[in-house]
Amino acid sequence: MSGSFSSMMASTRAPFKVRSFRNQWAADLATSWALEMELIVLGWYVLVESGSVLLLVIFGALHYTGALISPFLGIAGDRVGYRVLFMLTRGLYALAAMTIAILAFFDSLTPLNVIVIATVVGMIRPSDLMMRYALIGQTQPSDQLTSALGISRMTSDSARVAGALAGAGIFAQFGMIPVYVCITLLYLISFCFSMRVAGKPAQVIAHTARPSPFTDLQHAFSYVWGKPVLLGSMSIAFLVNFLAFPFSLGLLPYIARTVYEVGQSGLGVLSASFAFGALLGSLVLGSNRFSLGTGRALLVATGIWFGLLMLFGPTTHFVLGVALLMCAGFVQSIVLVPLAAVMLRATEPQYRGRIMGMRILAIWGLPVGLLIAGPLIDTLGFVWTTFLYTLMGATATLAIALKWRKALWCPSAPANQHG
Repeated sequence: MSGSFSSMMASTRAPFKVRSFRNQWAADLATSWALEMELIVLGWYVLVESGSVLLLVIFGALHYTGALISPFLGIAGDRVGYRVLFMLTRGLYALAAMTIAILAFFDSLTPLNVIVIATVVGMIRPSDLMMRYALIGQTQPSDQLTSALGISRMTSDSARVAGALAGAGIFAQFGMIPVYVCITLLYLISFCFSMRVAGKPAQVIAHTARPSPFTDLQHAFSYVWGKPVLLGSMSIAFLVNFLAFPFSLGLLPYIARTVYEVGQSGLGVLSASFAFGALLGSLVLGSNRFSLGTGRALLVATGIWFGLLMLFGPTTHFVLGVALLMCAGFVQSIVLVPLAAVMLRATEPQYRGRIMGMRILAIWGLPVGLLIAGPLIDTLGFVWTTFLYTLMGATATLAIALKWRKALWCPSAPANQHG
């Protein structure tokens, strides 16, 4: 037993031998905590101040508008290196947080101000995940990808546990200004660590004629179209964003206030329960001892995720709802980490930024799912909306498994190679 535990710990520590990954992990941790605190605090603020679930889902959707430009930021990362992009984006996060703190200090903050700032930040926020994954693909060996990606996911998963509880708690006890001072400091810490991650790869050929960004993007679309494993993975990514994530992200303030009738602290517990389950899943994957093939894992876990949400819809008991969200969070990690590993392994180095940027396009499923869910909840009610979404999700998962079974389900497929 002790030998197995020592082996697991050694596997978990292996990615940290890379200096860039150590600094990236610290930077990502600070950013993830700040982003999660913001999402909880501002979501609650918009709902309470406006009293509108429609405005809440608009606010939630705006955080993902920048998915459209993620492929172009991926191209920029391939050309100039990810250190430059990390510093630019995290500097902008700090500036936006400082603006909200100043507006709150002068009692000038309104839901409209929040939405405008969320629009600006939303132009780059989706690309943060793309940059993290692409840099890991650049700096980690292939046999450490799943482990490194799982450890990387711990930064966002731990933020959804501790960051959500801290953000909700500080906001409830001290108000908007102190919580935003903390958020700004976290972004500044992230900026400092981002200065120490790996830059442009040395093997990039200099002084050669480069095609336009649009030509680069066209090449990337052709590249994905020619690889069934990437098409199947992209389909899963869009599906879970469209039909699963709305219930654990944008709609949580509505669920907390209307379904369970709890306040900010209850909202923090709901968010943290999903994230705690995701953290457990990331820990399992971070040990690099997960034996189920990555392609199979993401298909099985996606089906289970929709099944758990189908049970969550009619649940009105708070503790049971927390337990179901925790289980959903666990299988969410078993979907997203293998998904990224499959895509990175199937992509040549010169395409990584563009392909991961295109993967972020799938995030557009989330704002679309949120914007459709709002009117459906008003018309059909929350329970029937949940049932409709999860039934469509389970059916689509089965269709994807059948369509790309050779690329994602076959045990001998590259997508199911361990490591």
